[in-house]
Amino acid sequence: MKIEIWSDVACPWCYIGKRRFEAALAEFPHRDKVEVQWRSYQLDPSLPEHYDGTELDYLSTRKGLAPEQVAQMFDHVAAQAKGEGLNYRFDAVVVTNSFTAHRLIHLAAAHGKQDAAKERLLSDHFEHGKDIGSREYLTSLGGELGLDAVDVAELFSTDKYADDVRHDFAEARALGVSGVPFFVIDRKFGLSGAQPAATFTMALEQAWQDSHPLVMVGADGAAAGDTEGDACGPDGCSV
Repeated sequence: MKIEIWSDVACPWCYIGKRRFEAALAEFPHRDKVEVQWRSYQLDPSLPEHYDGTELDYLSTRKGLAPEQVAQMFDHVAAQAKGEGLNYRFDAVVVTNSFTAHRLIHLAAAHGKQDAAKERLLSDHFEHGKDIGSREYLTSLGGELGLDAVDVAELFSTDKYADDVRHDFAEARALGVSGVPFFVIDRKFGLSGAQPAATFTMALEQAWQDSHPLVMVGADGAAAGDTEGDACGPDGCSV
């Protein structure tokens, strides 16, 4: 079973959704048969590499929201994050374009370290006030993930993985994704937003049953209906 997750590392609900999904997956009895792939998405592709202002400034000026409304939103989201064991610090968030960070995630995926890269980027952005768009930070993170320094340097000297990121954007549009996080299971089931863990559990179970339908057979291997064994029902038992 394959699960694709469209997400932006600059999206606070994406980190919360990641934790809730992970909680459901940890309890799923077939979790070892599940492949998870992180897909790129940008909430604001027009952002400059570095925005000279706070997250509150950004949302109130570029999105036209009242500062009081933004502050209330921060409080609400931070409370939800805390419930998942996350410590959001919106006052320390560095507003930056996430495109190169997404390219690093694709590079990490090529070396089997996609989830580790995604986790670090989200945590460093929302909990530790790191500039996830800077060359210094991304180079350091690449080293900590064990990625080859030459490969990481190519993110800044070439367009490597840029087309892969744009392909993710295009697929999101084709699927009708208009917000993240967005979870797609086997390209049959979709879940939008940071759903409760219980909702993810139901979706996993439904998708598994859909891809592994129960086939009834008779004692000799015949399909159900051809051979029926003795059984009990509402009207009594076979004689």
